[in-house]
Amino acid sequence: MAPILGEITMKVLAFAASNSSSSINRKLVNYAANQIDVADVDLLDLNDYEMPLYSSDREGVTGIPQLAHDFRRKISDADLVMISFAEHNGSYTAAYKNLFDWTSRIDAKVFQGKRMLLLATSPGRAGAKNVLAAAQNSMPHFGGEVLGTLSVPSFYENFDAETGELRDAELSGALVGLLECVV
Repeated sequence: MAPILGEITMKVLAFAASNSSSSINRKLVNYAANQIDVADVDLLDLNDYEMPLYSSDREGVTGIPQLAHDFRRKISDADLVMISFAEHNGSYTAAYKNLFDWTSRIDAKVFQGKRMLLLATSPGRAGAKNVLAAAQNSMPHFGGEVLGTLSVPSFYENFDAETGELRDAELSGALVGLLECVV
């Protein structure tokens, strides 16, 4: 797919909601974000934001970790937030949920009115649709303006690891449509 063209540079914060070093969601979000050729892409790794498991008791003793403030600042600096959700037992990964929980203690509107594109993929045919639906439904409550979503089922069949591109023309077209609404 050719990069989506535009006239101005936008700051895109992109990350996989997974801490796996071989995350297929990281591959997907990296591919998608880099299709916007007028974007300055900041691709985060959740491992750089690892914090103790959230609890109100811990917050009372130690306060909110600096990493939660750093993550919130990354969101604040972005024009667009793009997240690709991994699905663990039908829901968010523990790594994402913990980062979100800590950051929400600073301000419940974690996503600060930012425009968002939500993606998800999995090796199976469901394409992590459960977690994607949960994210789409909850983001407006936490200050996110969801522009669109895309689930990529059967990742290894639909994504070419060598070229780093979507193989499926319908999925590729759907992604182009999402990205055009952003630019």
